[in-house]
Amino acid sequence: MSKVIVKDLKKSFGSNEVLKSINLTVEEGEVVCIIGPSGSGKSTLLRCLNRLEEINGGQVVINGTDISTKDVDLNKARENIGMVFQHFNLFPHLSVKQNITLAPVQLGIMNAKEADAKAIALLKQVGLADKAEAFPKSLSGGQKQRVAIARALAMNPDIMLFDEPTSALDPEMVGDVLGVMQQLAKDGMTMVIVTHEMGFAREVGDRVIFMDGGYIVEEGKPEAIFDAPQETRTQDFLNKVL
Repeated sequence: MSKVIVKDLKKSFGSNEVLKSINLTVEEGEVVCIIGPSGSGKSTLLRCLNRLEEINGGQVVINGTDISTKDVDLNKARENIGMVFQHFNLFPHLSVKQNITLAPVQLGIMNAKEADAKAIALLKQVGLADKAEAFPKSLSGGQKQRVAIARALAMNPDIMLFDEPTSALDPEMVGDVLGVMQQLAKDGMTMVIVTHEMGFAREVGDRVIFMDGGYIVEEGKPEAIFDAPQETRTQDFLNKVL
């Protein structure tokens, strides 16, 4: 089943049309990497997939639920969509474990004991088993981002959205975060990833989408996009970044 179906999606901020008729389908277990210059609409597209941005036109269907309708239960829909942000968005006053257990307990998905056990298992999965009682301020950027991934996974999402998850990190911390994401991909998680990491997109993506000027300019298998891009705009962009 298609996890994500986007039809004719439009998004404007005032008179600035940021997304111009986007069409996209993401299949179950697929890893789609979105690349492109700053301001091309990549992050806005991602934020429309869980309605963090209001949608001005078109349709976004996630797991069979049309989240672009007025009467959709957004909180219910979002339970199945994990989101990892560029700047972690952890709660500074909560411990690492509390950051992870907060949502599942508050939303009644797990009791405190179950959530604690899940948090410990997830911290192990992201290589931070010893940090359960630590507070975010004591963590490196790479550690914070791995906690943010664990927090998103605590809700047992069907889909994970990553918005430039490594762009705020020091270069030596990027590998740890990408390693966790790589393992998720191997485990069959459906993922949509906005990224500047071309090597990662090539290696882990099932499909790479190049966006520019609010459009999907080109999409295809990583080797097709990176080795033989068809569109001039894609070629120009890759010549600058590779």
